[in-house]
Amino acid sequence: MTQYILALDQGTTSSRAILFDHSGNIKGTAQQEFLQIFPHSGWVEHDASDIWRSQLAVARQVLQEQGVGAKDIAAIGITNQRETTVLWDHKTGELVAHAIVWQDRRTAALCDALREQGKGPLFQQKTGLVIDSYFSGTKLKWLLDNVPGARARAERGELAFGTVDSWLIFKLCGGLHVTDTSNASRTLLFNIHTLQWDDELLALLDIPRSLLPQVVASSQVIGHTEAALFGAQIPIAGIAGDQQAATFGQACHQPGMAKNTYGTGCFMLMHTGKDVVASRNNLLTTVGWTRDDQTDYLLEGSVFMAGAAVQWLRDGLGIIRQSSDVEALAASVPDTGGVVFVPAFAGLGAPYWDAYARGTIVGMSRGTTRAHIARATLASIAYQSADVLEAMQKDSAVGLTELRVDGGAACNDLLMQFQADVLGVPVVRPIVIETTALGAAYLAGLAVGFWQSQQEIVAQWQVQRRFEPAMSVDERQQRLTTWRRAVERARDWDEHTR
Repeated sequence: MTQYILALDQGTTSSRAILFDHSGNIKGTAQQEFLQIFPHSGWVEHDASDIWRSQLAVARQVLQEQGVGAKDIAAIGITNQRETTVLWDHKTGELVAHAIVWQDRRTAALCDALREQGKGPLFQQKTGLVIDSYFSGTKLKWLLDNVPGARARAERGELAFGTVDSWLIFKLCGGLHVTDTSNASRTLLFNIHTLQWDDELLALLDIPRSLLPQVVASSQVIGHTEAALFGAQIPIAGIAGDQQAATFGQACHQPGMAKNTYGTGCFMLMHTGKDVVASRNNLLTTVGWTRDDQTDYLLEGSVFMAGAAVQWLRDGLGIIRQSSDVEALAASVPDTGGVVFVPAFAGLGAPYWDAYARGTIVGMSRGTTRAHIARATLASIAYQSADVLEAMQKDSAVGLTELRVDGGAACNDLLMQFQADVLGVPVVRPIVIETTALGAAYLAGLAVGFWQSQQEIVAQWQVQRRFEPAMSVDERQQRLTTWRRAVERARDWDEHTR
């Protein structure tokens, strides 16, 4: 009997592989960081061959370290950084260019032009998304328009486009070209009502349909790995974008349940059921997952810089040696000393959607220290999430009773307590906070009978700690007002890119 599910968790700064047992517990994990490429201000790229090499390496590493063979793996589930855009030769697998990462802002002017043409309502109605350079569609158009020969090759049917899930499956399965509904829904090219690629949107962005992968369910056997990779074939049975996978892994399976993932960015998602709920407050409506011929939908608010802001303290300023040091440094002062940090290095996401905002630190004095800046960095993550939750509650007309949290920074007690304080609702951290990988594992395991039902998954979810809000309503409002003053100073800054 197979004992494990292997989750491949391909993130923005690292690739991970995690083995899960029947109880949803972690048996083993391996991780590798890979190179971040910043060719110009606001541009972010990856070499997709680095993504593949690192993901394959950690998958092999975790199996070897745990003494597990391919025969012990019931299925593989894949979860991935979303919106990152990869273009390759569909026969040879040769990459056409570096992948354009979701954080990249090079298509902001194109998005401005589409909005000025009045296309915003059309895209939002069909895709659930706002027109923003965050999403894959305009990145793909940029590649076709700017890489020599790419458009001609695409029109001849020689090229394949995919988000990172598609790229990994292509490499794992020897040329299979698919994506799931959750990843497809993040491209600006996919109609979330019909669950099909949309010809009208493809025409607007001048994208040949032949580039696009086949869309499959998030939980089904879609192919098998090539035997040479792991010693035998293993079915790939789960695919979901990282935030949808985390929502599934947090057992937010009922309307009104919500989670926040603290990773490179910060992503809050609320389950809205089987119906599409259109946002009136600049949130995204997105496919959660498709399984058993049923599609669940979510409302989402995306914060571009969360853990990445802490990495900047480490790599850019050099005021901490490793990211985990930020909590002790921030806790060494009682407050931020009046400092407010808006980490808009790649613009602002929901609910502002300002591609021209840039990182800003205000309120400094001669008494400001690196500890104050560290504390302001943690506070900025909580404030951005509070902005998203306010918009989400307006859209859903549902009062949130608790927020489930996961991701690396969810381990930071100081941040989690401050998050509860500025939200005014309890923040609940589960025992297993690797819920992105866990969600992918659950989707794969359900497809092959490793788990029998979603009810079995819900029963496995357990609380590790609950953070209750301790801040007065008046203080909360005062702090949020100050935060939003700082946001206004960061907005619309990078005007020279227009």
